[in-house]
Amino acid sequence: MQRYSGAGDATPGTPSPTHGGRLRHRKRSSEVFSDVNKANGANLLLNDQNKYKSMLVRTYSSLWMMAGFVFLIYMGHLYIWAMVVVIQIFMAKELFNLLRKANEDRQLPGFRMLNWHFFFTAMLFTYGRFLSRQLVNTVTSDKLLYKLVSGVIKYQMFICYFLYIAGFVWFIVTLKKKAYKYQFSQYAWTHMILLMVFAQSSFTVANIFDGIFWFLLPASLIAINDVAAYFFGFFFGKTPLIKLSPKKTWEGFIGASVTTMLSAFVLANFMGHFQWLTCPRKDLSTGWLHCDPGPMFTPESYSLPGWMPQWFPWGEVAIMPVQWHALALGLFASIIAPFGGFFASGFKRAFKFKDFGDSIPGHGGFTDRMDCQMVMAVFAYIYYQSFVMVLDLSVETILEQILRNLTIEEQHDLYGQLGKLLARAN
Repeated sequence: MQRYSGAGDATPGTPSPTHGGRLRHRKRSSEVFSDVNKANGANLLLNDQNKYKSMLVRTYSSLWMMAGFVFLIYMGHLYIWAMVVVIQIFMAKELFNLLRKANEDRQLPGFRMLNWHFFFTAMLFTYGRFLSRQLVNTVTSDKLLYKLVSGVIKYQMFICYFLYIAGFVWFIVTLKKKAYKYQFSQYAWTHMILLMVFAQSSFTVANIFDGIFWFLLPASLIAINDVAAYFFGFFFGKTPLIKLSPKKTWEGFIGASVTTMLSAFVLANFMGHFQWLTCPRKDLSTGWLHCDPGPMFTPESYSLPGWMPQWFPWGEVAIMPVQWHALALGLFASIIAPFGGFFASGFKRAFKFKDFGDSIPGHGGFTDRMDCQMVMAVFAYIYYQSFVMVLDLSVETILEQILRNLTIEEQHDLYGQLGKLLARAN
């Protein structure tokens, strides 16, 4: 029997695994791992470069938005309102297009216009309710416009309801066989947009005319929270915060919360010194404002406790009462408002798309930037109405009630009786 050297039962003709062969095998393996490491390193470098490139694009677009925003703040209430309307239109366009199907739309001519009919009806109703007082004060000097506006204000609810019913009938009449499911889903989607997006964002306009301060501070806090969360998460983020948004981290969330609270206290003091920001606008003009700031924006002195170190230069500090309210806004902007973003993230994951649009480089669409702002706008309005606004009867309030509830003849009668009472008083 022929014997073969080597381990195991090697068959004839099979080369024996010599030591040199093992060395060659190890060398080949080392070369493979080296190539894999180089490929992984190249991918990591590419991902790192893309990460910083994305941050730069996002930063540049943010700076441009901030510059435009500051310019509109300088221009005044009417221009800020126009900005909000433009943003709402872009948001509606992005959301209307999300569930749009081109094939079905081609079979339903004019159906897309129905979405915009409901949108502008909601706009007429909402802004008519919020801005009726400002509109009346703007046209009181013109008799014809005064009569026209007073009539529109008095019957505004009926006009808007009639427009909505017209859209409802339009929808029913245009129903087509084999498209029922698509049409009803679009009808429901349109109403969701109006409720979740337009109705919430419209509270922003009420905040603007109560004083730009009550619009600017909440909006700034959301922006600060968003930027701080991005940078804290970018440099320190390791622990995932929520599965809906994998890029969100606890480090970013906590760092942004602390930054937002501190910013709220400081910004409220800074903004509170400008009457342009604190005075309410009672009409739709664009002139400069002058008003009594009131106790909310009047600094109060607080003595520092005795345990403060001797080298501390101040024995007391001046704090505006509005700064304490700003802390409440900052807390909401840090803890609750981000859930508007989480809601949007969950929605995008449900329908498998990354962004609502691509209008803003590095940010996505307008809806991607406004998700938290809408939640914050509603809270700022309710907080102001509940804890800040002083309930008093003003000439504007009484005039608004007269225009809403009295006919022209009754208004003339009231005018005559007031004239008699004033003549007797003199």
